[in-house]
Amino acid sequence: MTKNKENVDIYKMYANDALATKEKFMSTNSVSKDGISEKEAISRLQEYGLNEIKQTRTKKWYNYLWQSFITPFNCILLGIVVILIYTDIYLAANPNYANIIVIAILVTASTLLDFFEEYRSNKAAEKLKEMVATTTTVIRNGKKVQIPIKNVVIGDMILLSAGSMIPADLRIIESKDLYIGQSSLTGESDSIRKDDKVENKNIDNINDLNNICFMGTNVISGTAKGVVIKTGDSTYFGKIAHTITTGKEKTAFQKGIESISKLLIKFMTILIPIVFLLNVEKHDIVLAFTFAVAIAICITPLLLPVILSSSLSKGAVRMSKKKTIVKKLDSIQNFGAINILCTDKTGTLTEDRIILEKYLDIYGNEDTRILKHAFLNSYFQTGLKGSIDEAVIKRAIENDMEQLTKQYKIVDEIPFDFSRRCLSVIVTDERKTQLITKGAVEEILNICTLVDYKGKVSKITKEIKNNIRQIAKKLNEEGLRVVAVCQKNDIDGIKKFSIKDEKNMVLLGFIGFLDPPKESAKESIKKLNDAGIRVIVLTGDNEEVTKCICEKVNIQSKRIVSGNNLDKLSDIAVLRTLKDTNIFVKLSPIQKARIVRILKESDNIVGYIGDGINDSPSLINSDVGISVDTAVDIAKESADIILLEKDLNVLLEGVKERKKNFCKFNEIYQNGYKL
Repeated sequence: MTKNKENVDIYKMYANDALATKEKFMSTNSVSKDGISEKEAISRLQEYGLNEIKQTRTKKWYNYLWQSFITPFNCILLGIVVILIYTDIYLAANPNYANIIVIAILVTASTLLDFFEEYRSNKAAEKLKEMVATTTTVIRNGKKVQIPIKNVVIGDMILLSAGSMIPADLRIIESKDLYIGQSSLTGESDSIRKDDKVENKNIDNINDLNNICFMGTNVISGTAKGVVIKTGDSTYFGKIAHTITTGKEKTAFQKGIESISKLLIKFMTILIPIVFLLNVEKHDIVLAFTFAVAIAICITPLLLPVILSSSLSKGAVRMSKKKTIVKKLDSIQNFGAINILCTDKTGTLTEDRIILEKYLDIYGNEDTRILKHAFLNSYFQTGLKGSIDEAVIKRAIENDMEQLTKQYKIVDEIPFDFSRRCLSVIVTDERKTQLITKGAVEEILNICTLVDYKGKVSKITKEIKNNIRQIAKKLNEEGLRVVAVCQKNDIDGIKKFSIKDEKNMVLLGFIGFLDPPKESAKESIKKLNDAGIRVIVLTGDNEEVTKCICEKVNIQSKRIVSGNNLDKLSDIAVLRTLKDTNIFVKLSPIQKARIVRILKESDNIVGYIGDGINDSPSLINSDVGISVDTAVDIAKESADIILLEKDLNVLLEGVKERKKNFCKFNEIYQNGYKL
């Protein structure tokens, strides 16, 4: 991918809509609270087209056959056939078809070998999932209706709620506690608050747009109304997806084959006329020309196309047995030649699942009372349950706390709010009513005036707060995300609960969550390093957790560089940074792609493994794009290799198979060429 395709001008795309007041935006775009009419929708659908990302079209069998047929060596052989038809048939007194038949057989064999393997691999890779939800709720003619996402048009009024997928790029005109998950585009796990306010600030990336929602993201919490401003390929999602249609640069292997072909053509261009001129005086023109052509055939490695196709196809079959699907046969050579592997953290180095590791009192001792209160909070909250809630519920059930769901009933709740970063539920067991809150440590400390230690309640002190902060910091350094838990009992007489009731609470303790590293990751990293492959982590997650995980799997780095600092550096400065930096955090898709490009331009063979929308630019930029069978469509379309398991061991086995294959190819070629 060329440099200019890495950059999407966010300001140019969204500034007019984002910086306009709500009134001006609605007036300029003739937005009505009743939405657009069906007639207008049909008209706009005809004008702008379906709301779809135009990915690379699924190839037909004949596309693969033609691609396998038109290769550099086949073209040379076909050129020789044309000459032989003239010399051995047209000019000859007794036509001789032998040479033509041999070359035709070789071309056919190499073409079919390449075609069958590549067609089979790509058909297996084309079993893709839908990128986004199939329907969305819009207001048309003043009524709420469900329509297919592909029929969404510019100007449509979209209704959003927790769990909704964003069907197109929207300008928010109404919102209530709206938080959007943009990790599919940015790689950052934290949700982003969105509202209808206009903030006058620099617009450098999509995180600076508080009133714009992007296609392919989803609603974590809250509700909103938004007006569609961009659809299909014109969306930010579409700009990233478009990289798959631009094609990858040729690999070193492809360039090598082409250079040999060009060299042979040059030799023939020079040698045939010289040999012809040297012989034309002694022999007749036909004989001299035939001899010159024979020389050209002799210097052409006729068996090379067959050897290439058969060797690569056999290697692809062996690699498939190691849970590795080869989409493009030419990528096998680079797959084994990788000296740098860039990878995300989540799912590759970690299990990609949140586990509740610790439930501790205020002094860091394990206490099941903390788990009990956290369970009541997570189980009875009615909002969209996240991975943290699911982890709490799972651990509580493992500790035989499921009966609590029958003992307690929910009275009310105060939904999660990212500004206060906590969630409260009010439950009762008919003896007493409790307000139980869980949230970020600092925010919980701010609303607590008392502490509970082994059933004894006392006033919270500065020393206790500092001790709790130290324990939380230590857990963070161990890679755990820490959530504090508190409660309040003196709530009799309150009929309707609100945020103002979250005060003078009693701190109970905290719980720690971990997305643990894979058991095989450390050994896999060591084996990759021993094989001469350097592993660089490119992630959108924060520094503390990433550092902890990397230390556990033995990825060493003298320093950790964040995306914000990366933008301040020139390509040369980034290259210098890469010499002693193996961990990059809080990266955008474009920043990831930039690092991969710089590594590749520095004469490295770069592999990139990724499975998200945000990984597509990097998959395109790399020498070998590696994805998994559970990845999103764009990632699988962009990849050269698809792993049936997201495990570095599978990758390592694939590399080993390629090296065996390449050694075998050298042996076959040397013996075959001697023949």
